[in-house]
Formats: sequence, C-alpha cells, structure tokens
Amino acid sequence: MRTLSALSAIYLVSASAFGVAIALQRNPDWGHAASRAGDTTWASIRRGAASANENAIRPAWAKVVEWDKRFFDYVDPPKAVASARPKPVKVAAAPAKAPAKKAQQQMPRVVVTPALRPAVSEPPPAQVAQAAPQKPAMTLAPPESQDQAEAQAPAPLPDLKAPSPGELTRVMLRLKDSLTSEMLENFELFLYVSKADRGPWAQRMYVFKKQAGGDLDLLHNWPVSTGRELVEFTPGGKRAPSYTPQGYYELDPDRMYRHHTSGQWGQPMPYAMFFNWQVGGLQTGLAIHAAHGTDTALLGQRASAGCVRLAPENAAALFNLIRTQYRGLAPRFAMDRRTATMSNQGLLMHDAQGRVQLAEGYKVLVFIENYGGDNVVAAVF
Repeated sequence: MRTLSALSAIYLVSASAFGVAIALQRNPDWGHAASRAGDTTWASIRRGAASANENAIRPAWAKVVEWDKRFFDYVDPPKAVASARPKPVKVAAAPAKAPAKKAQQQMPRVVVTPALRPAVSEPPPAQVAQAAPQKPAMTLAPPESQDQAEAQAPAPLPDLKAPSPGELTRVMLRLKDSLTSEMLENFELFLYVSKADRGPWAQRMYVFKKQAGGDLDLLHNWPVSTGRELVEFTPGGKRAPSYTPQGYYELDPDRMYRHHTSGQWGQPMPYAMFFNWQVGGLQTGLAIHAAHGTDTALLGQRASAGCVRLAPENAAALFNLIRTQYRGLAPRFAMDRRTATMSNQGLLMHDAQGRVQLAEGYKVLVFIENYGGDNVVAAVF
C-alpha cells in the first residue's frame, strides 16, 4: 500500500510540473505574458520545478525501485545457481618433521582442483601383473626311446564286454587248432581277431604268447573295430572296399610307425603296424593301429575302412611289446609268381630241402576270421 500511495503522489506532482512545462512550450505567448508580468514570477516557477525534481521526484523514484525489488524478492526469492567451475579445495600438506638445518623451508600448501567427473582408479602395476592370466610355461618333454610308449600310455578303461574264462579257453583252443605245426613252431606271438559283427567273441583281439612245450598263454583281449564290409567312396572320390579280409598275416618290419596318416582315406593311424601282404605285386594298406578321436567310441563294432583298430592305450602297449620282444627271424609266406600275390592261407615258403625259409622281421602271426563264437550265422558270411 505504501508503494501505491507514493506512486500516486509522485504521479500528481510530476504530472502537474510536466503539464505546466508542456503548456508553456506549446504556448510561447503565455511565457511572454508571464515574462511581461514579471521576471520574478517566471524565475520562481522554474526554480520550484527544479527543486521538486531534485528533492522529491528522484528520491521518491529511487525509493519506489527499492521497495519494488524487496517486494518481488519476498514473493519469489532468487535461487542459488551452482557455478560451473567448482571452488578450489585447499588440502593442507602433511606436517613435515623439524628441519635439521635452517635452510630447509616449510613445504608449501598444495591446491587440488577436483575434476568435474571422478577419475577411474587404476590398480598399481604390481596388481595388474597379478591379475593378468599367466600362460603356462612350455616345457619340452624329455627325449624318449621308441619303445617307452607302454610305460607312458594311460591305463586302459574297464572292459564290460570281456568274455568269460570259459569263452577265453574256447578261443585259445580254436586258434591252436587253426595253426599248422610249422606256424606254431616258428612264431612266438599270436593275434586272433574276430571280425564277426555279433557273438561273444565278435570284434575282439586276443593276444596269446607261446610257452615252452607249445602251450598258448593269454596276455590280452581287447575290443576292436574291423572294416565296415562295404564298397564306398574315398575322400578323393574313388570307389574302394572297406573289407577286412580273412586269413593269416605277418607284420612288415619296414612299415611300423608311431604316427601315420592314411593316404587313401586321409585319417590318422597312430601306432600303425602294416601287414606284410602283397597283392598284384603291391603292398596293401591293411594294418593294426589305434583309433583316433570319435572312432574310439565305436570300438566293439564294425567301423573301419579295413584295418584293425584298437584303443590308443592298447595299440601303444601292443606296438611296444612287439618291437621290444619279438624281433627276429620269421617265416616267409609263399608267393604266387603268376599273380604276384602273397598267400594269406597259411602257406609258408620252403627251400629245396623242404625247410621253412626265414627272413628278418617279427615273429608275430595275425589270424583274422569271421567267427563270433556261438553265433553260427556270422560264420557263414
């Protein structure tokens, strides 16, 4: 209310003063008349107007502006606006120890200005080195001889399909009945392989060692995979049989490899021991070797391209056994000169005096047949 009253008073005084000034300006005759009437009256009016402007109008106007500001500050108080630039924070330095010399000065204070965005703390280099994954150091395996595979081979898994002791005796008797006296006399280790797809003996290898007097002692009996018995296409697009032929075979002393890959099928053949069997003047690619990769799970069924597959630990044990204990003079199988094919029917080569011809090799005989024990149907095929 005080503001409105003051404004009204100032308005009336100002209006009167400025009304008189404007009237005199627009009607100069009134000014001349006033001048003729007396200079004293006109000078008095001018002095009164100037005094009113200095002593009343301007102070009143300043007071009105001050009251107006207070009024609006009360109705809508101003809000504090944060400065974009934060005030510096003073961090006092750690108190230093008493100086040993007078020349030492007090450490000055350090002013740290905080960043607008907090920095990401990084671990010290020692922690970073510990957090980084450490690569295992590569160590070279000690040199091993070629005949230490058995000692380093993993332990074989339990065989849940192993034949009973009675079945093993029947296998031994059947093998012994299948051997001629010359075979039994000149070979020392006998591998009997059943390539049948069913029966108690099916898809197994039986390893027998000859004892003094000609008796056979069973060393191992393991599951195997023989050929799929099909005609298939190789990775190179050629037709090829995946048969495992029946018959008697000996091992080729010049083709025994710890690491080998089939050139026809492109598959790994660890611990490969090839048969010494020529057909048409060429050595065949049939061998005993370890199964590789997922082929290990197929042991006990027909799954190979014609070779006899064993579990890797069993193949390594057999490879080492033959190389270390059965190297020597072994019989040679007869050769048909017309077809340049070596016999796999058990016929041995003799000299002019009728003696069995021997050659450096391994005294190991492999006998493969399609018989699964009591399964008579499998023996027919």
